[in-house]
Amino acid sequence: MNVDELVRDTLRETAADTVSVPAGFTDRVLAVRRRRRTRTLAGAAVATVFAVAVGVAVPVLNGRDEPRLASQMNRSDIIAHPDQTPPRDLIAAGDVAMAAYFTSATVEETPDRGLYLRTYRLLDQKTGKYVKTTKWSFLDVAPGMRTAAVLEKGLPTKRIGLLNLLTGEVERWITVDRAVAGVSFSPDGGKLVATTYSKNPDLRYRADYDSDGDGKKNDWEARFGQSERTGFYVLDVDSGDGSWSRVTGNEEDLNVRQDFAFSADGKLVYSGLTSEPHMQYYDFEGKEVDKPANEKYLHWFVDAGLSPNGKLAAGDFAGGARTTASAINDPYTGERLFTIPGQQLLAWADNKRLIAWDITPGANEFHNRLVLVTIGNKKTVPLSGFRQGNDGAAGRWEPIFAER
Repeated sequence: MNVDELVRDTLRETAADTVSVPAGFTDRVLAVRRRRRTRTLAGAAVATVFAVAVGVAVPVLNGRDEPRLASQMNRSDIIAHPDQTPPRDLIAAGDVAMAAYFTSATVEETPDRGLYLRTYRLLDQKTGKYVKTTKWSFLDVAPGMRTAAVLEKGLPTKRIGLLNLLTGEVERWITVDRAVAGVSFSPDGGKLVATTYSKNPDLRYRADYDSDGDGKKNDWEARFGQSERTGFYVLDVDSGDGSWSRVTGNEEDLNVRQDFAFSADGKLVYSGLTSEPHMQYYDFEGKEVDKPANEKYLHWFVDAGLSPNGKLAAGDFAGGARTTASAINDPYTGERLFTIPGQQLLAWADNKRLIAWDITPGANEFHNRLVLVTIGNKKTVPLSGFRQGNDGAAGRWEPIFAER
């Protein structure tokens, strides 16, 4: 059976399953050292027809004899490459696509200090392939996948670039008075929240123990409880105008890099915390406010967040020692409504399907791949090949999803 037949057979089996509703809810406690994965931007429409595209996403001509970009391909398509890791060609499902991904490595600066560096691969929308770039230290992709906010090397920096993803050129720079090291678009792409730091949050220090279990004391780690975060800007993308708010917080509740991100409606920003209540929300002037009613039971480390229609919330891991599963909860009560396959929920493809990391049952927890999971089904559709190595190992890739 070839890859094309495998994915189609999986889809047929998935469609035949029915929804089951498990009872009960057990909230999991966040470990201090769990780190934030890259925030995702989910789509807004339900895909009604399954179509599988396996192979290079070659643009086709539209009615005006212009090439159709990768982000414009039929949103009912599942574009999968289970034989590729890291991916070389477009991965997409429903309303979201993997707009970019990055690999990382810590580069030694002194015997005791290093710098965590990301190397990005951005989707070339004309060819459907991911193209390496070493220009940027940090980036986020706007909904529609036409623009990325980019930060240059040498964080923190006092300017933010708006990169045209069709031309590969920075169209405009937004300059700020206080240096930033993280950026994130609002759900509608109209605003940016830029997190300010007094020192590079990607500095790493030589560990005095074997942190990855390879038998060697050659590992790097961030110094927890020593956050250099100072606050955030909320900036209008079109004009570059905005204001800065001082927000520090208790260093014991923050990871060294603890960037701000927007709420689901784009009206507030929040910061993850390493202890209860796990998330703190702020208005655009930096005043602490209560969690929105439909985000009360979200956790910042579960990237998928709310479904596009706001009726479901992606939950934490709900599996066992040798099996994987994730919870889908009522966003207003926290009650578990469904348990679905998947090790970690990354993005909603529509109101019923999600992209997740998952492993082969019983396999090493870090030997995972991107899969498409469906509420009410036990089947998964593989989207990428398996990642190798341990958490934080050089060469492991992290996806960045965006609405297409």
